Amino acid sequence: MTEPIESPAAEKRKAPAPSQRFKRRATLLKAPAEIWRARMLVRALAERELRALYKQAVLGVAWSVLTPVALMLVFTIFFQRVATIDTHGVPYSLFVYIGLIAWNFFSASLSTGGMSLVNQMHLVNKLKCPREVFPLAYMFVAAFNTVIAGLVLLVLFAVNGFAPKITSPVAILPLIVQLAFTLGVTLIVASVTVYLRDLRHALPILLQLGLLATPIAYGLDQIPENLQPLYSAVNPLGPVIDSYRATILYGTMPNWSLLGIGAVSSFVFLIAGIKLFRRLELGFADVA
Repeated sequence: MTEPIESPAAEKRKAPAPSQRFKRRATLLKAPAEIWRARMLVRALAERELRALYKQAVLGVAWSVLTPVALMLVFTIFFQRVATIDTHGVPYSLFVYIGLIAWNFFSASLSTGGMSLVNQMHLVNKLKCPREVFPLAYMFVAAFNTVIAGLVLLVLFAVNGFAPKITSPVAILPLIVQLAFTLGVTLIVASVTVYLRDLRHALPILLQLGLLATPIAYGLDQIPENLQPLYSAVNPLGPVIDSYRATILYGTMPNWSLLGIGAVSSFVFLIAGIKLFRRLELGFADVA
């Protein structure tokens, strides 16, 4: 027995009224205010993740230090033997560790924040809040781990008998650039991964390639000078790490032209990330 076919008029009556349909404009001006109002939720999600991350872990927060320290030792012992790296008189361990701290924050934010919507979809569909709070919470976890790993830098300064330069406070400028770039890329990956689940398998490979393609074990000056502007636009972490080394280790100002290119590129990534996230957000519940 076939079911009766409803008329188009009946189907139209069942459709929700336009006032009941979920709409959200992808406006950039509203995003900061909405996220600020949800700041306590970001904090709660970050605290929950930190507790889960180190629950019943014997070494606890020491795990946040092991990865950059292990990579520093590998680069120092092996990489420096097979390549001539000009650190301009700075101990190589300090030279590479500053780069690793910056990279680890970006990598951790992207690998966890990029998967946050997929992994927390049960909360995404239940909580009425800006969906950006989920990637942001994981970025705060990555920032906490980065601060802990940064304490090793103080030990390296003492061991090497090398003091940070007086220009160190200027490092806040490349830090702002890095935060903008990291947040933009994380929002892009988080929103796209909901629709394209293959990305979660490709992301670890891309991050491994990025580790080698970013001037961590070597300096930005190893890249041909005529390609440095293009490189800074594609990978703003390059001039960011170079600026950290210049201000903290060398006592000089950053290369303003390259950092400027990286800054423009980073904020383009940020704006594109917010716009793309809010457009794709409308279909998160349907895809899940």
